[in-house]
Amino acid sequence: MSIFTSIRHAALALSIAAAPALADLPVLTLASQAGGTVAWELDTIRHHGLDEANGFRLEILEVAGKSAGQIAFQGGEADVIVDDWIWVARQRAAGQDIAFIPYSRAVGGVMVPAESAAQTLQDLAGQQIGIAGGPNDKSWLILRAYAAQQGFDLLAETEQVYGAPPLIFQTARSGELGGAINFWHFMAKQEAAGMRHLISVAEAATALGMDPDMPLLGYVVQSAMVAEQPELVAAFASASRDAKALLGSSDAEWNRLRPMMNAADDAEFAALKAGFRAGIPGDGPVDEASARAMFRLMGELGGEELVGSATELPDGVFVPLGS
Repeated sequence: MSIFTSIRHAALALSIAAAPALADLPVLTLASQAGGTVAWELDTIRHHGLDEANGFRLEILEVAGKSAGQIAFQGGEADVIVDDWIWVARQRAAGQDIAFIPYSRAVGGVMVPAESAAQTLQDLAGQQIGIAGGPNDKSWLILRAYAAQQGFDLLAETEQVYGAPPLIFQTARSGELGGAINFWHFMAKQEAAGMRHLISVAEAATALGMDPDMPLLGYVVQSAMVAEQPELVAAFASASRDAKALLGSSDAEWNRLRPMMNAADDAEFAALKAGFRAGIPGDGPVDEASARAMFRLMGELGGEELVGSATELPDGVFVPLGS
């Protein structure tokens, strides 16, 4: 028997021995949009076995978009989805018992062409602003509130152009817009293409007295799972933190992920990596006082279309991890 045959036999024996142990691990199914930025963290978890190291197996259910993920989650096909805590609060107020685990504090802002003379939001008066996410986009609402604090009606004094993130990205890059508000990864691409930041949502939130480090995006789970399988929920949160620690420190890991990032060039790749790292939230609990202030603001500006029947942030929105 050759040494290579012996090695193959030994590996097979180890695999067979490990199979029952892996089969006994609880499975967590996460619905994720194909090609989304969340896939970078999920791939890191699975590639390095961070799920199994934390005592569970992560399975990915690829979905076409956000709505499809919500349907899969609400229909019981998935245990976890990624969404914002404003949506979680709305669903809780409507009677759906779900909860939020922070994933990212990456937020948008306003970007303008490099040659733009604009230095403040007021300088965009009379110009078109491209907005990804529609009229109730959270970044847009926070920026409107900030502008109002400065005595400027951003809604009335500018012309809004709503569109899908890729369309806003392309239109902004071509110089057809005075400013653009987009999701963080498209903002990173816009920056790599030569656009510059006018103001970030974090700056606006700070001026409004809110926590600029508030993680808006997170993993959403059923509250029943939190109550009945707290070890599994904690294990998933731990695997997420382990992946973020690796992505926050290892350039080699980003080089491994680069083929799935759709970066057009080195500048775009560097901007996406920096943007993800900047969005990694702290380990502590969410500042619920700041969350309540933000939710009231969202209700005032977005109304029932955004927050549903809720008038205040419901209790239990945030999973009490790391407190």
